Amino acid sequence: MREEVVPILRVADAAKAVRWYERLGFEKRWEHRFEPDFPAFVEVARGEVKLFLSEHTGDARPDTLVYLYVNDVDALAAEFDVTPEDAPWAREIELRDPDGNRLRIGTSTD
Repeated sequence: MREEVVPILRVADAAKAVRWYERLGFEKRWEHRFEPDFPAFVEVARGEVKLFLSEHTGDARPDTLVYLYVNDVDALAAEFDVTPEDAPWAREIELRDPDGNRLRIGTSTD
């Protein structure tokens, strides 16, 4: 088994959140609900990078910050019409998803 960490982000509307994360290159892998009208718990992935999106109120706090390294931050900056900034460790942008979770996204300058 490969060890990994999968951040859980609180979302109010999983379907809306999935559409937003698809713009970042993530795709929905699966969705779970204990009953049809219960909150959703969804996995999205971009290659080997995974995030859990949860409608369950106790799973995560709003305004979480996740750092995501990508190969081409400029392409994502263009998709979201933002300007990347150069930091000593990466060229990066910061975005907020529809629920206020923050994603700092960078391409390493190494």
